[in-house]
Amino acid sequence: MKQFFLGLVTACALAGVIALSRTGASPDEKRDADSGALKIESGEKNPWTSLKLNNDPNQFTFAIVSDRTGGHREKVFSRAVQQINWLQPQFVMSVGDLIEGYTTKDETIKSEWDEFDGYVKRFEMPFFYVPGNHDLTNKTMVTKWGERYGKKYYHFTYRGALFLCLCSENPPDMGTIDKEQQEWVAKTVEANKDAKWTFVFLHKPIWTAKDLDKNGWGAVEKALAGRKHNVFVGHVHHYQVFERNDTQYYQLATTGGSSRMRGVQYGEFDQVMLVTMKKDAAPVLVNVDLAGVYPANLKIPASEEKGKAVKKKETFPVLGKLRLDGKPVGGATVSFHAYNAETKKYAHVCDGLTDEAGKFVVTTYAKFDGAPAGEYTVTIVKTGKGYSDGEMPDKTQLPEKYATPETSAIKVAIKAGANDLNLELEGK
Repeated sequence: MKQFFLGLVTACALAGVIALSRTGASPDEKRDADSGALKIESGEKNPWTSLKLNNDPNQFTFAIVSDRTGGHREKVFSRAVQQINWLQPQFVMSVGDLIEGYTTKDETIKSEWDEFDGYVKRFEMPFFYVPGNHDLTNKTMVTKWGERYGKKYYHFTYRGALFLCLCSENPPDMGTIDKEQQEWVAKTVEANKDAKWTFVFLHKPIWTAKDLDKNGWGAVEKALAGRKHNVFVGHVHHYQVFERNDTQYYQLATTGGSSRMRGVQYGEFDQVMLVTMKKDAAPVLVNVDLAGVYPANLKIPASEEKGKAVKKKETFPVLGKLRLDGKPVGGATVSFHAYNAETKKYAHVCDGLTDEAGKFVVTTYAKFDGAPAGEYTVTIVKTGKGYSDGEMPDKTQLPEKYATPETSAIKVAIKAGANDLNLELEGK
């Protein structure tokens, strides 16, 4: 009791000293304390809407970068670092595929990580790593990740928000959340049950798999049930929004990774996403196209970042028209698939998106470059929600038989030279 009383007296004495120091603050100190206030002379009529600034101390903004690899393009990611610095978020998140990887050579792994780390060290704010399949391709790369960065999955909290950084790559079981990580997610979420919002980051959109109990995502969603949250992934290299579990899952485009770069309508562009967490409202999310981020002098910084060459077959122009029962179909993705007789599997090769008149232009490697010569099975699916404008203009429903190469009976042959296709579908 005596110790408690002495502590209380000491605390009161310190409080008195602080109060006296504030009361006796110098004019310069008072001026500095007031410098953050908005000062303006108001009249009966004023040329402004409000003097309530959007500067709540609980509000913050972070950026998310997407895939950089899979045949990365030169000078994109390195410049994106500076562009993000211009945008000035508090910190930067990632969704994996940071290096090309797919090797067991120690020197190559070290060289690629050294290059990447050299770029992210230029950030003026913290950068949080999340691994992708290019980063953790095999046991050797898993070991190297551990030596450099330690944990493959982790969490942190900031101003009432919970951030879960997961690992969907556990070679040889790729695209999975292992049992240990599932249990960790459940414990971490329970330990932070008062978080006002939860943000989840991983590489692959593994919720699109058929068996979510098998790949572990079902357990993650069970832990997140009833919480306000969003999920962010990459891997597919085109932007799409999934409405799931009364929230939104965001599949980001690229930040320098391989892309056909057909534009926002196709979900193919270099981006960062900016997320602003509000005090008493849902976060505000905005996609920033890096092609439009310039400094005051309009000069993009120089970069020595080299790209990764990708082997390409010669392509030939392909234009087409799509009709269902004689009527044009807009907002449909027309995809060409090549059949491998040895593996007895189909591989996606190229695609195009139809406009309101049912017209489409095929792309394989770069914007509207056509398709390699050969025979293909064609699938057609409605794009629906996703990409830039939510709903496509044409609400026509397509028969399910055209959705997969195994069930589609549409065949085309692409030859050297120009190719004009007329695809006629039957509604029954």
